[in-house]
Amino acid sequence: MPEIKELVKGLADKYGRARESLMPILQGVVLENNFVSDIAMTEIARELDIATAEVYGTATFYSFLDTEPRGKFVIRVCKTITCDMHGKKRVIEKIEDLLKIKMGETTQDKKFTLLTTNCLGWCHQGPVMLVNSTPYPSLDENKVTEIIMEYMSK
Repeated sequence: MPEIKELVKGLADKYGRARESLMPILQGVVLENNFVSDIAMTEIARELDIATAEVYGTATFYSFLDTEPRGKFVIRVCKTITCDMHGKKRVIEKIEDLLKIKMGETTQDKKFTLLTTNCLGWCHQGPVMLVNSTPYPSLDENKVTEIIMEYMSK
């Protein structure tokens, strides 16, 4: 896959080829491709001259470094007890209903992926979700419907 090779090389040129360049390179691959493929991990290991297992271990440890294909818009709903106490379950049910998918799935058109994640740091305004890197706090069924409908038109 020449485009992965070129992407990884370009990121290594930008961030360097030392061990500490691994995270920004992984993040760059996710930003460009929405996930880090096995081929990308192999290329990163080759470019940084480190073990592929080390790249894999790092990529799979962090929940925001997706290692499987995701939709154009990745929705991550906070799964903490605080968000739970403020109606997270109803928000998730509404998103699942709107997108016709369950938690952990991607829509057939590859536009949306729905996931949970650990604390997003917005406990004072839960429930909260991220769409890619944009936070949406203080959610309820009406607010989440408006947000999802807006993304559906993009």
